[in-house]
Amino acid sequence: MKKIKIGLLPRVLCAIVLGILLGNLLPLPAAQLFATFNAIFSQFLGFMIPLIIVGLVAPAIADIGRGAGKLLLMTVAVAYLDTIVAGILAYGTGSWLFPDMIAAAGNLTAMSKPEDVAPFFSISIPPLLDVMSGLVFAFMSGLAIAYAGLPTMRGMFSDFRRLVEMVIQKVIIPLLPLYIFGIFLSMTHNGQVYHIMTVFAKIILVIFVLHILILIYDFVIAGMMIRRNPFRLLWNMLPAYLTALGTASSAATIPVTLRQSEKNGVDNGVAGFTVPLCATIHMPGSSMKVTACALTICMLEGLPHDFPLFLHFILLLAIIMVAAPGVPGGAIMAALAPLASILGFDTEAQALIIALYIAMDSFGTACNVTSDGAIAIMMHKLLGKPYPRQTETLDTERV
Repeated sequence: MKKIKIGLLPRVLCAIVLGILLGNLLPLPAAQLFATFNAIFSQFLGFMIPLIIVGLVAPAIADIGRGAGKLLLMTVAVAYLDTIVAGILAYGTGSWLFPDMIAAAGNLTAMSKPEDVAPFFSISIPPLLDVMSGLVFAFMSGLAIAYAGLPTMRGMFSDFRRLVEMVIQKVIIPLLPLYIFGIFLSMTHNGQVYHIMTVFAKIILVIFVLHILILIYDFVIAGMMIRRNPFRLLWNMLPAYLTALGTASSAATIPVTLRQSEKNGVDNGVAGFTVPLCATIHMPGSSMKVTACALTICMLEGLPHDFPLFLHFILLLAIIMVAAPGVPGGAIMAALAPLASILGFDTEAQALIIALYIAMDSFGTACNVTSDGAIAIMMHKLLGKPYPRQTETLDTERV
């Protein structure tokens, strides 16, 4: 009999639905079993993420050649601008809508982050280097190969890229649906999904609409640049969106984002450079979400929230989030410094925004990684690469 292949998209969808449905049905030991798998797999992901960046970025820079410096500057500029625009959009929308919404929010200060389901045991797998060190090393190595030749080093990084791609294809992508299932199972089991979503339903709805709006205008710009249907391009990125929705980590979703960007017709070298880079520096969803949550807290606590103050905060936030580790909640941890120094958040306000942010962490991350696909298309066009004619035809068997 012909073997039926189930694509990544239906597997991720099934994992999300089953995690929510079974979260209240399975006993605690069963939830702990999946939490144990997630603890081990997340350690493995943390170990692999810097290696993925080195294995993909360095050969991509080397393959691009002397245009690598230009691509780096263009990618950083576009990613930073998009992150700032997202924050300003959140401030403008929140100033308009939030005052009438927060009155019905209830006793907000009583909310705290719920405890996760504890695994039976965990294994520590320290990465060989952190994400930023991996990026710097990849830039140095790729530029050295591009400008000085270095055929031996080029061959070594080419082999390393094949090793990374094999791990992605044979280990990470097949196990991602199980990992996502465990995350949603744990969130539902400890009540995090229902409690915070009901208390902040209206504000969360506004943030959700905003992150969809960010994706639409990013892909409309990308679609106009290459004269393709932006909504079909956005649909092709749906597996990356859903994967990020489950993992809440831009870096952990790099393999899927990369694959879907190439499916959208982006050159392999351009995608291999921009996607891992944007996973670290391109944070429109996180910027939007942090700004919206911070504005909500400022209104609740009676703190100043005029536009010049928040513009200062957004400009610094777009830079400081680059230091956020590729783990769930990393962006809000990195944002605590400007929240305290610029907006005057005390310990209680910081605890409240962490709880708000973590409750919706995956939505901002999904916006980040999906819009990375739009940045990749823009960079492909700006470099003058030819665009395939048939990329608009959706290969449903591979989604």
